[in-house]
Amino acid sequence: MAKVTRVGPATYRVEHDGRQEIVYVAGPRGSTWAFWNGEVFHETAPVERAEQARPQGPRMLASPMPATIIKVMAEPGAAFKRGDTLVVVEAMKMELPITAEHDGIVKAVLCHEGDLVQAGQTLVELE
Repeated sequence: MAKVTRVGPATYRVEHDGRQEIVYVAGPRGSTWAFWNGEVFHETAPVERAEQARPQGPRMLASPMPATIIKVMAEPGAAFKRGDTLVVVEAMKMELPITAEHDGIVKAVLCHEGDLVQAGQTLVELE
């Protein structure tokens, strides 16, 4: 049986058969990405109707792991749809699109291409 231990934001240590591996996990519920041993895994699942409603108030879009910002598509005041890619980060030589979980308007962009960011760091404020 595998033992999974959270060792940081979006970072897990998996122990199995005497081996230890680090797995990085990113993405919203229903569209989860995992990075392990140089490979990328993506799981999608249907999102319940209640979760599709636009949340009220400002929301933050954060980096799921330490990464480099390689592309910023969000602009303050711009409208976006659920699933739109707003920022692309690179971690461990893999690109990860950071997508909107709901429809809305970009309130502020807090990152620039080339920035090094930490896990949990806010990249974009959304309305």
